[in-house]
Amino acid sequence: MKTYPLLLLLFISTLSCAQDKRPIRGETEFQREINAEYKDASTSPLKDKDRKKFKGLDFFKFDSTYVVQATFERTPNEDVFKMKTTTSRLPEYKKYGVITFTLKDKDFSLNIYQNQGLITKEGYEDYLFLPFLDNTNGDESYGGGRYIDMRIPEGYVIEIDFNKAYNPYCAYNERYSCPIVPRENYLDLEVRAGVKAFDKH
Repeated sequence: MKTYPLLLLLFISTLSCAQDKRPIRGETEFQREINAEYKDASTSPLKDKDRKKFKGLDFFKFDSTYVVQATFERTPNEDVFKMKTTTSRLPEYKKYGVITFTLKDKDFSLNIYQNQGLITKEGYEDYLFLPFLDNTNGDESYGGGRYIDMRIPEGYVIEIDFNKAYNPYCAYNERYSCPIVPRENYLDLEVRAGVKAFDKH
């Protein structure tokens, strides 16, 4: 029986490439986008050793009850302040508004912020920053709380999708400087949505 070492080598090489190009995991577009970002060496916050074996972040299962319509109240007269971070860096933020909503039959209010440095960059003029703490922190989710990226709405209603909650970069790599979630943005319930705690092997 003849053997075709060149064809065999080609097959193995093709198989190897196919394995390297595994489809990006994720049930939702947000999950696939963040997994693609974390897998890419040019955009990933992961340490090299973690990125090389990265297959995808752990997420709570998508739950539509964590997509809520909130009342958006602007607070235009707030002063710019320096937000504490996990390092000595003190970026300038401004409280942009208060969002009020009902989740799991409880009423809550959270402050939403605007990064004064970021809004000068193209594409981020209407960017808002929503950091929050909840009762999954330190157990199922990252102990320091999580963030949600949002945009300034036209009117007085804003949609919050907690399924898009993600961890600060310093949850993956201590070299990053991350804003510390203000205590007033604590939700006294379990927000079982979004990115879970990162398992560092």
